[in-house]
Amino acid sequence: MSEAKTPREFTGRHMLILVLTFFGVVFGVNALMAFMAARSWTGLVVKNTYVASQEFNEKLAASRAQAELNWQVGLTYRDGQLIFDLVDDLGQPLEIQAVEIALTRPIGVSQDRKLALLPQGEKYVVRQSIPSGVWNVVINADVQGYPEFLYRARLIIDPEHSPDADAKSP
Repeated sequence: MSEAKTPREFTGRHMLILVLTFFGVVFGVNALMAFMAARSWTGLVVKNTYVASQEFNEKLAASRAQAELNWQVGLTYRDGQLIFDLVDDLGQPLEIQAVEIALTRPIGVSQDRKLALLPQGEKYVVRQSIPSGVWNVVINADVQGYPEFLYRARLIIDPEHSPDADAKSP
């Protein structure tokens, strides 16, 4: 004959172990996520928010004045080359003295880079291998006879679906 086993009793010790394990896992995961977040992105959008707030109205006015010019921007990444062109409202290429492009990741700063483009016909080009993914693009161009030209866009490089990438304004 077999002996009947008595069911185990759930004691206070079991409850303590259960609660400590639960909160240990929660705090451990939170600590890991906070550590990884602090390592991967500084959280800075501008270095000095006070100065940025003081310059906001001037930058807004300059942006509106630039938009009224109706210039068309072309920015394409193809075959390891970043190609930029800028034409006026009549489709005529503008005379550009210098072009600098800042490529930044939406999150993280380890892959950020600044590139100076060189004239090639009516376009400006730089040969640069850019890893796939999402990039924020800020273009500063010195256009003959105009104040600084500033353009922001998002560039998505996905070589599996398309070998070319065109920038899109946010």
